[in-house]
Amino acid sequence: MKDVIRGKAFVLGDNIDTDQIIPAGYLTLDPSVPDERKRFGRFALSGVPDAQSGLPDGHLPFVDLEPKANTKSQYTLVIAGNNFGCGSSREHAPLALAEAGVRAVVAGSYARIFFRNSVNGGYLLPCETAENLPDHIKTGHEVELNLDDNLLRDLTTGKTFSLRPIGDARTIIEAGGLFGHAKREGII
Repeated sequence: MKDVIRGKAFVLGDNIDTDQIIPAGYLTLDPSVPDERKRFGRFALSGVPDAQSGLPDGHLPFVDLEPKANTKSQYTLVIAGNNFGCGSSREHAPLALAEAGVRAVVAGSYARIFFRNSVNGGYLLPCETAENLPDHIKTGHEVELNLDDNLLRDLTTGKTFSLRPIGDARTIIEAGGLFGHAKREGII
């Protein structure tokens, strides 16, 4: 995993739950089947109500549903308020974001099960900040996440925000998840 992640931000508010991240109707897809696994990305964040989506009028949804085979979003980072990933314990939520092309979520806080599922599955980096970033960053802004310096920079406005260190979670994610990390460390 690179030390710097750069791309467009998709901004959400507080209490984005796992039903909004990947609605239950799509849980019939089997992540062990490669073609079905990709389709999780197509439906990522499709349960977020329009009023909470962070999308200005006239913007495409999180994943452009045309063409019909598209499974990737134009957004690389999700910026959110507090309690991101609350709700059920489904590990499909961070998987769906990762399949859509999200490399990291930066939020004020997480539901602990979402945080652990993100790390244990090696899906994406769950970074935390004390700042309420939705007050400062807008959907579509270019942002840069510097993992070594624990900083998020809004390249559109030039503002910089401090992040809490992610610690050992980063090495687990870089290994592809908990099992990859255990193999790399000789535990299994």
